[in-house]
Amino acid sequence: MELSFSVETWPVRAGFAISRGAVKEAQVVVATIRDATYQGRGECVPYQRYGDTVGSVQSQISSVRVAIEAGAGRDELQKLLPAGAARNALDCALWDLEAKQKSKTIWELVGIKNPRPMPTCFTISLDAPEAMAEQAKKVAKQYPVLKIKLGADGDEERLRKIREAAPEARLIVDANEGWNENNIDAMLRACESAGVELLEQPVPAEYSNILKNVRTSILLCADESAHTSADIEKLTNRYGAVNIKLDKTGGLTEALAMAKRAREAGLSVMVGCHVSTSLSMAPATVVAQYADYVDLDGPLLLERDREPHIEYRDGMIRPTTPELWG
Repeated sequence: MELSFSVETWPVRAGFAISRGAVKEAQVVVATIRDATYQGRGECVPYQRYGDTVGSVQSQISSVRVAIEAGAGRDELQKLLPAGAARNALDCALWDLEAKQKSKTIWELVGIKNPRPMPTCFTISLDAPEAMAEQAKKVAKQYPVLKIKLGADGDEERLRKIREAAPEARLIVDANEGWNENNIDAMLRACESAGVELLEQPVPAEYSNILKNVRTSILLCADESAHTSADIEKLTNRYGAVNIKLDKTGGLTEALAMAKRAREAGLSVMVGCHVSTSLSMAPATVVAQYADYVDLDGPLLLERDREPHIEYRDGMIRPTTPELWG
């Protein structure tokens, strides 16, 4: 066995902004695990909010090189590394390698007979109200589910203008921890007026207790507040849904376990992503088969994607194919 990894930079189309700042490029780390005949790949996004950097991810991958090259599998990997981006890249590479070695698809490995195309959100980056409304109007016909990035002064006007520009669109809002106890009630009322159906992480994770006392018809979804299945139990009195991202869970193995635990706890499931290529989306399409909400538009926010790539058509994301991953 041989383990290698590389850092890649992918330009972001017209920049991408959330409440914590803007990015012009996506940096990803790609891990490759080879045997004498086959190779498996996995892509991750080091995300500073989760405590990861490109350097720390490279260090973590290097720290388990000997174990991986000696044949450590996915079960051992869960113990060798904590949940996070590095484990995600390796876990997904091991899934991909196993599929190639066994001449099976990922769908056969996980027991899904007929994977379905799933409707995915299209994300509207945080910007001036007029610019966000223009973008919403432009994409709403192709992507009927819009995810609106908020979390700054002027959010109420952003919502109003977007709803006027895309009156038929289903709206999801992601505040990226940008609201607080002083404005949460007003913003919830604004979201209700705009017909928002799901709201991600309105307040900082450490202040989630604020949500115990709110009353709203909108489904509240934990993102930064929930990384692995171990976090599910503490969510149920504050949130009705959880956003599962492989860079948080540390790979597909734990993501599937988290989706199962969330269902058992009565939570709705959302599968999400960071801005990244189709190689990141591919394993997430497996989780999408168990999700109520799918937000896997990362490659659509890039200037270009890798080849081969995930297929998007008519607002849907198609299941991964072996040519790309799994």
